[in-house]
Amino acid sequence: MTDVNLTISDRIQNKLDDLTRAERQLAHSILENYPASGLGPLSALAKDAEVSVPTVARMVQKLGFSGYPEFQTELREELKAKAKDPIAKHNTWADGAPSEHILNKFTDAVIDNIRHTLAQIDPKDFDTACAMSADTTHHLYIVGGRVTHTLAEYLFLHMQVIRPKITHIQSTSNAWPHYLLDVKEGDVFVIFDMRRYENNTLKLAEMAHAKGARLILFTDQWRSPVHQLAEISLSSRIVAPSAWDSAATPLLLVEAMISAAQNLTWGDTKDRMEALEDMFDQTKLFRKFT
Repeated sequence: MTDVNLTISDRIQNKLDDLTRAERQLAHSILENYPASGLGPLSALAKDAEVSVPTVARMVQKLGFSGYPEFQTELREELKAKAKDPIAKHNTWADGAPSEHILNKFTDAVIDNIRHTLAQIDPKDFDTACAMSADTTHHLYIVGGRVTHTLAEYLFLHMQVIRPKITHIQSTSNAWPHYLLDVKEGDVFVIFDMRRYENNTLKLAEMAHAKGARLILFTDQWRSPVHQLAEISLSSRIVAPSAWDSAATPLLLVEAMISAAQNLTWGDTKDRMEALEDMFDQTKLFRKFT
């Protein structure tokens, strides 16, 4: 096997340029319903991808596996990891926890997450996502879940200063269908959905997509089901020595998006910032030491 820190999805992305046309067709078929797509018989996977059985066998070996059984074993482990709740995650980590200080262990995990994440993201896709989020000719909707609402709120707070025509939707609220009433074709949704993917978020994405909205998804390395609807999916590695996943890498991507959107609209954004600062001065919201 190759790097044990890489998911099969990571390996496929790394190898795409080296694959034949048929192998690339198989790779995209696997990623469409990943990781469940490879859990059936080899012949079924080949049939679904409309490729030959030898093509599957060759690509599995190119990914670093001795054969299809080893490939399936790794997929099953990833599926278990994808479904883990916080208690199961903590027990898994605690059994093999090294003795170093938690600050160092956690920092090493985050740095590793960032390195793998940036290696997988296409800069052109990221630039397109930033341009979509900054485009004021269309309304921007930002959606988070039970935990990821914190990332959504952080992005919303900054984008609200950068641009007009923006709405923050909490998919955990029963009121979210109301927001879809005014969605128009071409409007942009930025959706956050990490593992333990939420049914409300998927349903919201389906309904927004049906109305012609364009979707940008922030997700994890296993990818939310929303990725099948998203125009751009930004996947982050989120594993950490904790009962909870790390938000450090998706937050890095969010802050990079904020910076890019600000630069794309700087003339208008500067005017909005100055107007906001004037309102802060009038309300005496912040203390001044001059």
